[in-house]
Amino acid sequence: MTLHVDTPAPAPARPGAGRPSGHRGPGRGGGLARFDLRATPYFLVSPYFLLFAVFGVFPLGYTLWVSLHDWELAGDKSFAGLDNYIDLITDGAFWNAVVNTLGMFVISTVPQLVLALVLANALNKRIRGRLFFRLGVLLPLITSVVAVAVVFTQLYGRDYGMINWFLGLFGVDAINWQNEKWSSWIAISTMIDWRWTGYNAIILLAAMQTIPKDLYEAAAIDGATARRQFWQITIPMLRPTIVFTVFISTIGGLTLFTEPVMFDGNPTMAGGTDGQYQTVAMFIVKEAFRDFDFGYAAAAAWLLFALILIGTLINYSFTRRIGGSK
Repeated sequence: MTLHVDTPAPAPARPGAGRPSGHRGPGRGGGLARFDLRATPYFLVSPYFLLFAVFGVFPLGYTLWVSLHDWELAGDKSFAGLDNYIDLITDGAFWNAVVNTLGMFVISTVPQLVLALVLANALNKRIRGRLFFRLGVLLPLITSVVAVAVVFTQLYGRDYGMINWFLGLFGVDAINWQNEKWSSWIAISTMIDWRWTGYNAIILLAAMQTIPKDLYEAAAIDGATARRQFWQITIPMLRPTIVFTVFISTIGGLTLFTEPVMFDGNPTMAGGTDGQYQTVAMFIVKEAFRDFDFGYAAAAAWLLFALILIGTLINYSFTRRIGGSK
């Protein structure tokens, strides 16, 4: 005899059964999730671009617009086209400021970067008190610019300055450091080097510490001296960092303003009796806020911008060849 058992029919599946909790179908919820995934990254980075547009792009465009006008302090303006630029190109005072800026840039930047590289290499060695010395090189950076200018002005004083006293030990007559181009350039350049050499040294030191130690160990096994390791391993591996320090030093050197102003101590922005150390930045401030010719100052600012671009490209053409790169 056969026993028959009736199996109950399976219940119909409910809508949504078998799906993980929280799962949404291809309806409105799924589209919102996809929109969140695509839009959220742009939303997170948008504050930077908004701030850059407000404080970067707009001032550049507005300065360009002002440079095309004869713009006075009270807001009176008339369209001048390229007249401001033509007048600048033939203005001897502007070119004097350009020469002063380039001269102090070369005198200050080249020794600054060389000393920073040597200092970073020394701080990368195993020496006693290494942390103390690493922190010590940053002290000039956090010192007030006004205090630095006061100290260096006293050091380079004509009658009682320590520099003239030291040179007098070798029979050198007292130098009036503010009266001549070359002397004022040297004095201002030493102020710049004292403040920024340590900053660049710390950046280079941080890059040195990322170089794998295996490279130095392998080179030592092959008989490479410490000097050869420095030139064949350290310098090529530091190329991106060296390019960065050259770029920021170029921008800072060509926009030099605070040190020569404090060295002069004269609010007229003349840069000495004959403009012997007036920089382009000082020239711009003088034209805008002493002579109240904003259109002329804006044109000078754009020419300074072009000068920075040219200087950066020239420096890049040199630094990109470090370590044999082409």
